[in-house]
Amino acid sequence: MSSQLPTTRAALARLSLTNQHLQLSRTNATTSTSTTPAPDSQTTIKTTSSAPLVIPTGQGTKYTATYANYATSSDSGKILSYFHDIPLDLNPETKEANFICEIPRWSNAKFEIATKLPGNPIIQDTKNGKVRFVKNLFPYHGYIHNYGAFPQTWEDPFEQHYNLYGDNDPLDVCEIGSNVLSTGAVKRVKILGSLALIDDGEMDWKVIVIDTADELAPFVNDVKDVFELCPGLLEATRQWFRDYKLADGKSVNAFAFDGQYKSALETVKIVQECNLSWRNLVDGKVNSSNKEKLPCILNTSLENTPGLVEDFEIKLKKSVEPDGEIPVDTHKNYYFKNN
Repeated sequence: MSSQLPTTRAALARLSLTNQHLQLSRTNATTSTSTTPAPDSQTTIKTTSSAPLVIPTGQGTKYTATYANYATSSDSGKILSYFHDIPLDLNPETKEANFICEIPRWSNAKFEIATKLPGNPIIQDTKNGKVRFVKNLFPYHGYIHNYGAFPQTWEDPFEQHYNLYGDNDPLDVCEIGSNVLSTGAVKRVKILGSLALIDDGEMDWKVIVIDTADELAPFVNDVKDVFELCPGLLEATRQWFRDYKLADGKSVNAFAFDGQYKSALETVKIVQECNLSWRNLVDGKVNSSNKEKLPCILNTSLENTPGLVEDFEIKLKKSVEPDGEIPVDTHKNYYFKNN
């Protein structure tokens, strides 16, 4: 096989994605299209040989504050922490790791791993008692990529990284492959690079990855390959993260390093540093006078850690409740000049 993706194949692949994207942007349809992610109860993803078989299990009503998506083991059915029990399994040589999808591409609900709750389920973020939906920055519909996190990583809010403190969350990840993933999906991905967003004065890395099973994956090993084979994708990604808060009446976001992408090699080192920060967290070695700010460290798999428990004291219901309604104004487009 050639070491380079043929130009026509690359162009057709990106054209297909663009056509799907624009179709969603023009309509007021919800995720009932052919790209609809599988329901939580039907999604079973096997990661690497060292990772558990994870079954995302939804509880409560989706798109409401009652919803929680728990990772459960197929063997025992017990709850696993998305944050602590799903292994990162980083391979520095291949630059591969395990990725958890929180938000499917082109969707609006702002799902995230709940770092303060036992079991660390994926929940929908709330503000002033209402669940949050990201607004549509034209021509994009919702999030520009499959969006999620690396498990077993933590951006330390008490230690400076490039002169900025971390945001107290796992590393954020953007998966740029062809498929629309499901909330709670665990995928093996290749690290390509990263963008250093500054969010409210905190470092908030956005790691760019691709599913190793994606047809484009063999041809991209660094952001420079993405610039070449997927023209416009990384520029659009940077613009989206810069401008997506404008629709909420906020200012544009800023970036460290003049908004330049870090290489795959540099990004692997960042992931390793955040994995070490996470290790210090779960080992109880983080020195802070504000212990309430720290994430919950309860887990079922990390021997000799202060948060190790046999099981989470949470009873899961077997019945699946129907989804709640997505607000009509979620489908509205917002327009801003690309300065």
